[in-house]
Formats: sequence, structure tokens, C-alpha cells
Amino acid sequence: MAVKARSLVHVAPRRVEIRDVELQAPGPGEVLVQTVCSGISGGTELLVYRGEVPRELVLDEALDELHGRFSYPFAYGYGCVGRVQGLDEPLFAFHPHQDILVTRHQALVPLPGVPPRTATLFPLVETALQVTLDAGPRAGEPVVVLGLGMLGTLTAMLLQRSGALPLCAEPLGWRRALAASLGLRVIAPELLPDAVEADTGGRGVPLAIDASGNPDAPGQALGLLAHEGTLLVASWLGTKLAPLPLGGAFHRRRLTIRSTQVSTIPSALAASWTVARRRTVAAELLERLPLAALATHEFPFGRAEDAFAALDRGEAGLMHAALSF
Repeated sequence: MAVKARSLVHVAPRRVEIRDVELQAPGPGEVLVQTVCSGISGGTELLVYRGEVPRELVLDEALDELHGRFSYPFAYGYGCVGRVQGLDEPLFAFHPHQDILVTRHQALVPLPGVPPRTATLFPLVETALQVTLDAGPRAGEPVVVLGLGMLGTLTAMLLQRSGALPLCAEPLGWRRALAASLGLRVIAPELLPDAVEADTGGRGVPLAIDASGNPDAPGQALGLLAHEGTLLVASWLGTKLAPLPLGGAFHRRRLTIRSTQVSTIPSALAASWTVARRRTVAAELLERLPLAALATHEFPFGRAEDAFAALDRGEAGLMHAALSF
């Protein structure tokens, strides 16, 4: 017997609609989930909303719940929190925004004791965890973090917990103030070169992490690195191009540019980490990190257009938008 649901669909750049869909009744190993909240990523989903993603690209090769390509119309999202009938604890599902889901029970992540709106941060915490794993052990080392959206802020918090010394750069004053209230060291981007020089005696930092989404940031970050330093790019730029100065300084200082991405476990970590272990640790971090200060806004599902528009214009104080059902 089919189940009726409502799904958020991208129909054109900066245009989303809520459409009725029919779901097949749960089969063996599947469950029906009533969504309570879903989170909108201010990075990837904002690119998708703006139409800044190649249309021929597969939605996500690692998630079975995302089908097709970025060709209109399509449903996209990966941050649903809901409940299965008869169970009280919130469960996380990697699924587009939808009021009722049919998904594999094995794919759900239990998040007992975590408020639903905070629980929508789970994929961002997992991504930040992967960034820190790709960064490697950095205890006692200065690390530059560019951009204090959700991913940059979470990454800086995890680096600091691991013993690294993050120096964060962010152009928006309200984001700087929020990050400082969480115990992070934050400055405006134009002050960064002088701060790095003072901190390192002119040597530069061994690692810079770009989570800004700004195409100019990776090129600027290269000038902050020490000899044989690494730029770790966490931003996904979609169709935007990043100018990179690969001249004498880059070449002679043996700098490295690497990407970090949550869809897979890198081969260098495969002996000790699996996706299952990473998700278990991310779920534990949801209860340990001060996430209530970051899960700032909630919009009714019927006002999803307003939520995306507010993120798109960079509304002051809006770190994370969740949709309530």
C-alpha cells in the first residue's frame, strides 16, 4: 500500500517547491519514519539552491537515498531527524527534506538524548570530524582555519579539543563574536598574515584549512604556509573556479594542496577507521560539543523557501537553519 508524503524539490536556481509524492510501503528491513526536523547545510545545499553545481553530476555516490543528478527537478538534502512508531528516541536519516520517509532501518543513526534541532547537525559534525582526521595529529601546532560557517566552526572546535592551536579568520563580525564566545581565537581575514608571522616567527603554519566557500581563499592561504606545508580544502566550490598562484613560492617551498571529503574514508586511515566508527564518534560528539549555540534557527516546513532565502542572503545570526514538521 502506497504512503503519501510531502517532499522539498529544487525546480530552478533559487526556487524550491513542496510536492506530494507517493512512497512504497516499507519492505523487509525498512521502516516508516515520521520526520521531526531536517537541517539545511549552509555549504553544499546553498550551492545547490543557487544552481552553482554541475547539472550532470550525480547527487551523491555514497548515499543510496539520493538518486539521479543535479538536473531539475530534483530532491536534495541529507539531514532528517525523525521517529519510528513505537520508539521514543530520535533517529537520524541521510535523506532529502520530506515529512515521511521509508528507509532501511540499518541506515538510521540513534541519537538518544539529543534535541531534534541539534541532531540535524549530525552530518556537519561528521564532516568536521573527517576534516580533523585528514588534518592528522596537530597537538601543539598552529593551524589556520578560513571561514567560520558551520563546518569551519566545528572543525576549529574539534582541532582545539585535540590539542591544536587554531587561528580562525572570518569576515563577518557576528560570526567572529559567536566563535569567540565558544573559546576560539578569531580575527578578521585582513589581519591574518601579520598574526601568522607573529605566531610563527615568520615561518608560516604547517596546515591551513579552507572552509570559507570563497574561491579566492585557497590562493591566499598558500602564502600562510610554512615550507612543505599543506592546504586542506574542505570547501566545495561547485561550478566556481579558484585562482591558485602556483609560481615560484609554491613550487620552491614544496607545498601540498589536498581535498578532504566525508563520502569516503581515505586509504591512509582505512586500517583504523570505518564509516560506522566515524558515525559512532560523531554521535557521541553531539552530546559533548556546545551545539545549542550553533543550531540557531527553525522554520516550519511550509516556509522552506524563507529558510533558503535567509541563508542565501546571509542573514545576521543565522548559523544553521532547521525545518520543523
